[in-house]
Amino acid sequence: MANRTDPLAKNIRGTNPQNLVEKIVRTKIYNHTFWKEQCFGLTAETLVDKAMELDHVGGTFGGNRKPTPFLCLILKMLQIQPEKEIVVEFIKNDDYKYVRILGAFYLRLTGSDVDVYRYLEPLYNDYRKVRQKLSDGRFSLTHVDEVIEELLTKDYSCDIAMPRLKKRWTLEQNGLLEPRKSVLEDDFEEEEEKEENEGMADGSEDEKDHYRRSPERERDRDRDRERRRDSHRHRDRDYDRDYDMDRDYERERGRGRDRDRERDRDRDHYRDRDRERERGRDRDRERERARRRSRSRSRDRKRHESDDREEPKKKKEKKEKMKEDGTDHPDPEIAEANRLRASLGLKPLK
Repeated sequence: MANRTDPLAKNIRGTNPQNLVEKIVRTKIYNHTFWKEQCFGLTAETLVDKAMELDHVGGTFGGNRKPTPFLCLILKMLQIQPEKEIVVEFIKNDDYKYVRILGAFYLRLTGSDVDVYRYLEPLYNDYRKVRQKLSDGRFSLTHVDEVIEELLTKDYSCDIAMPRLKKRWTLEQNGLLEPRKSVLEDDFEEEEEKEENEGMADGSEDEKDHYRRSPERERDRDRDRERRRDSHRHRDRDYDRDYDMDRDYERERGRGRDRDRERDRDRDHYRDRDRERERGRDRDRERERARRRSRSRSRDRKRHESDDREEPKKKKEKKEKMKEDGTDHPDPEIAEANRLRASLGLKPLK
């Protein structure tokens, strides 16, 4: 019951929200102490207190792949499915950086492509340091903007597969997003104006006022702005193309590893099957030897029993024969004479 999704929660991407986390990772979270003790009975209101206590981000770590509290809270949010306004407040929270990352991660898993770009791209301007737990259990230092970059560009983050995200320039062409405006663009414009004003310091005030009000200057400025935007857009496209090539390369490498694992698994299977066959043959040989030994023992036993039965008969026959021919006469002379008579075929003496 404690691991069941809220009945009022909606399906995300056509499935149960908790299925966005792989089953093996989900099972490890269910069996973890933090989930059983700290996440039991949490609601959207009480989840904020647990999020404020976070001191690092990360997925699973260690030899048995223990989940971090950050990952447990992500699964808890998928389970209770807080409202979008609460998640947006998480992202806009400037006081607690880990609360902001928690909301951004949840929105990346469950939000639409437009919402992901709209709410996560402003976080590129957050350069605060955060601690990240690596897979070997050690900590490394990273920044909020680096975590956002990983969420927007990588296929995996914190051992969770990220849903497919459309390219930004595709959404711009469809009119769903406006061209991205860098926060440094205003600084560049102010710097250009400052340089122009310094270059015109030797001219008259009328010329300065005319240049300031000149529509040509405005057109030049708009043209430069458009040129910068186009350069950013082309750079983003090149980056996306390189990213797709890297992802295809990684997928191909993954398929190669899967083929190697299948080959090793088949080889181990055939080797185990051959060993089992050898063991079966050895067992058959031992069984045949035991059967032969039992047969030989039974034959010897029968032979000894038959010999034991035949010996008294022979002794009795011999004794009777000796009694008939008189060779067992108590008088030795008569017995000797009877033996001589028996050899000659004569009747014995009485």
